[in-house]
Amino acid sequence: MALEDIVRDVDLKDALGERYLAYALSTIMQRALPDVRDGLKPVHRRLLFAMQRLRLDPNSSFKKCARVVGDVMGQFHPHGDQSIYDALVRLAQSFSLRYPLIDGQGNFGNIDGDNAAAMRYTESRLTAVAEILLDGLDDDGADYRLTYNGEDKEPVILPGGFPNLLANGAAGIAVGMATNIPPHNLDEIAQALIHLVGAPNAREDTLLQYIKGPDFPTGGIVVEPAESIAEAYRTGKGGFRVRARWQKEEGARGTWVIVVTEIPYQVQKSKLIEKIAELIGEKKLPFLDDVRDESAEDIRLLLIPKNRNIEPEIMMEQLFRSTDLETRFPLNMTVLDANQTPRVMSLKQTLIAFLEHQRGVLIRRASHRLAKIADRLELLEGYLAVFLNIDKVIKIIRESDEPKPELMKAFKLTDNQAEAILNMRLRSLRRLEEIEIRGEHKALTAEQKELRALVKSEDLQNDRLKASFQDLRAKFGAKTLLGKRRSTFSGAPEMDDVPLDSLVEKEPITVICSDKGWIRAMKGHIEPSDDIKFKEGDKGRYWVKAQTTDKLLIFATDGRFFTLDCSALPGGRGNGEPVRLMCDLENDKDIVALFVHQPGRQLLVASTSGRGFRVAEDEVIAQKKGGRQVMGVDPLEEAKVCTPVEGDHVALIGENRKMVIFKLDEVPELNKGKGVSLQKYKDGGLIDAATFKMAEGLRDYNGRTWEKADLKDYVGGRAQAGRLVPKGWPKNGKFAVVF
Repeated sequence: MALEDIVRDVDLKDALGERYLAYALSTIMQRALPDVRDGLKPVHRRLLFAMQRLRLDPNSSFKKCARVVGDVMGQFHPHGDQSIYDALVRLAQSFSLRYPLIDGQGNFGNIDGDNAAAMRYTESRLTAVAEILLDGLDDDGADYRLTYNGEDKEPVILPGGFPNLLANGAAGIAVGMATNIPPHNLDEIAQALIHLVGAPNAREDTLLQYIKGPDFPTGGIVVEPAESIAEAYRTGKGGFRVRARWQKEEGARGTWVIVVTEIPYQVQKSKLIEKIAELIGEKKLPFLDDVRDESAEDIRLLLIPKNRNIEPEIMMEQLFRSTDLETRFPLNMTVLDANQTPRVMSLKQTLIAFLEHQRGVLIRRASHRLAKIADRLELLEGYLAVFLNIDKVIKIIRESDEPKPELMKAFKLTDNQAEAILNMRLRSLRRLEEIEIRGEHKALTAEQKELRALVKSEDLQNDRLKASFQDLRAKFGAKTLLGKRRSTFSGAPEMDDVPLDSLVEKEPITVICSDKGWIRAMKGHIEPSDDIKFKEGDKGRYWVKAQTTDKLLIFATDGRFFTLDCSALPGGRGNGEPVRLMCDLENDKDIVALFVHQPGRQLLVASTSGRGFRVAEDEVIAQKKGGRQVMGVDPLEEAKVCTPVEGDHVALIGENRKMVIFKLDEVPELNKGKGVSLQKYKDGGLIDAATFKMAEGLRDYNGRTWEKADLKDYVGGRAQAGRLVPKGWPKNGKFAVVF
């Protein structure tokens, strides 16, 4: 074949798109997303199926995990052995799955995050839950397909009499989509299913009376509001805040400690302890003295306060905000439906999909059993036909060269009946056997009648489904050790009940910000000194004395205010960090003012155009990194001044070195906007503005105080141009530095 016959020109974009689409579909359908019917991904389904073929039922002896992994990899799952073993391990971990599907023997890891032992050292077998998931495979409960090498067959889906998707949850990241479903309590799921069988049009709110919310294997307290939980289940997307369970334990002489007995789901205990210890070392947990791990099989973390006068609730609130003692579990119910189409389902839709699957399995198994009964009845009727004429049968068999056609003709038998009679042992030709055959025929006929009625009647199917869910409740319900609810619910805590200042140890610091915007916090209140080093080409600009409990306000040239917690500022070692990394200050914008927030104070803000207004300092606090837009500035303007309001008059100086003074009452108080004109200019713009008490005089940049008599010629009205500054005014034209 010529080279030009096998090489063809393809647009790179088309080639990449075609291949990436194939990869995406493979990831979505074969790896990441569970099926809504059995709640399993292909690797989990293949593990359970392979273990069933190895006869690893709950009553059998254990087998090496290496044997299981080898069978799965060789026959069903063409991927690496480590990924298969990791999946097997997770199915056996009681802290990962609410209802484990594999019973492990050996080291299968722990809640500290330690890995399981190698597969050659561990053993496994199926649990009773997995047995229910697999029940029905031998009764045509599911379709089969060829394995990847075409040498064997595997089930497309498991019959799944256990609502595994909701009971054990699922997590996975595909291409362009992901799933994250928390575990739930089986007893509650079964009750909701029983109600849904009888009332298929039940409302979501009715189902939520049964399914309260997640039930995590590690327990904990769900503190999400009921309205938020309901909305998450209605839409299939949302989240749940989960807190550790704790209690106060009294000690000698009025001392006490906090004992944590349950931690949030998927939080590694060792990393949690490391984080708490790190925060203690950084003095970010001022109420906590130490943390100790006294865990054995059960979790027992000791949190020791610095003194007995601390409120336990305040200390725990601080820990909940700062550590993984409180986490948020996201809900994203993206699954593959019965048509293998990925979609986001609500709680009710997942329950309905499971019910439809179970109804289909019930009918398939009944139909399969009917076929088996029909075959058996055919043989039994043949046996009964010849038992009354044993001598004739024996004569035909002894004398005929082809006894089979003779028997079929003499007794009007089918081919299967004649074959069965010819294969019958002589010892079976006795009266007792005839009685047993008649009894079996009667029982099978009755069963056949029941199954035919079951296949035709939806009511009978509903009764059978309800009975199966009641059976699940009996085996794994709330009265059993495994089924008892572990996670409880509590009202969402009011975050404002605990002041943030109380969560930070109060210490004096000096905030230093360089000319290029590098910020740091030095311990203690220190004066400007040449001993403080900056990056080459940089120098100090702001030098602010504060406390670690303070908030730092930054006013930028684009008219936005940013808020930083002083406790979160980088330490004094090194050159600090750029302010632009801590807030969304754009690269082409600069800092106008940097100061400590004082509640109740007013600020005067003005732009280069001479427009400005007063604003309450409490109104400029920004909760987000993006800051709060307070002053509107036009494209060719910039915010120029931010100064505290103190006194009864306002003074402004422009680049033309003209100054105007007027009463403070003429400046309006706004929450946001461009403000009003404070001073007029023919050329240039505003240099500086200040507020002051006329009786005390006005201080300039050099520290000189200008008395009332010196200023009388400059007093006028708002929006006037003013007069040239008096002789001796500083060359930079600025007033005294206030911040």
